[in-house]
Amino acid sequence: MSKITLITGANRGLGRNTALAIARSGGDVIVAYRANAAQAEEAVAEIRALGRQAAALQLDMAETASFPAFADRLRTCLAEVWGRDSFDHLVNNAGHGEFAPIGETTESQFDGLFQVHVKGVFFLVQTLLPLLADRGRIINFSSGLTRFSFPGFAAYAAAKAAVEMLTLYMAKELGPRGITVNTVAPGAIETDFGGGVVRDNAEMNARFANLTALGRVGLPDDIGPMVASLLGDGNRWVTAQRIEVSGGQNI
Repeated sequence: MSKITLITGANRGLGRNTALAIARSGGDVIVAYRANAAQAEEAVAEIRALGRQAAALQLDMAETASFPAFADRLRTCLAEVWGRDSFDHLVNNAGHGEFAPIGETTESQFDGLFQVHVKGVFFLVQTLLPLLADRGRIINFSSGLTRFSFPGFAAYAAAKAAVEMLTLYMAKELGPRGITVNTVAPGAIETDFGGGVVRDNAEMNARFANLTALGRVGLPDDIGPMVASLLGDGNRWVTAQRIEVSGGQNI
């Protein structure tokens, strides 16, 4: 029986790349998306073209009150598409960035980051625990910015640091069910994240590249396959770990 992975923010960027990498590894995927249904359906079509099953479900990580209804839709989807009442892997990827110095960061920006990256992750896991299979996996996305600093990312990095602590507690509390929980922390990546600040700003791209042992910033293809590998059977004994995938940034 194939494994089913639910990925938040899987309609674009690292989430989409991860979904396709999992499909290439023989897994099925539920594409959770916030707003762009067309993108999500395109991702589903790509996954199905690889010979795997897939479905798309709308989810706004900032709206925790909507999580019980999402769980109901997920339960129906699992029954209709897979004939199952559980899924195997949860990848908490969805999020956004705010690039602003501490002196210019607004309270709204700060609250938005913690609402999505911390509160959303906490309560989505809580809500979906009855549907997550025993011996399942949870991966929470963090950032290399929790290990080193770069001006303008203080609030974002603080939210991701909280996610890393949640990962430890989840690993401890869910361990009796055989569920592993790990953090994946990418370095600077060329995506549309943060308005494409790394991809489209040549000066910032070069600055990050010069800080990286492998001499460039990352690409989505540097991340998705690593996540798919972490979800493989060979990594069943890995839990409560922060795994940085940054090409040796700031070492």
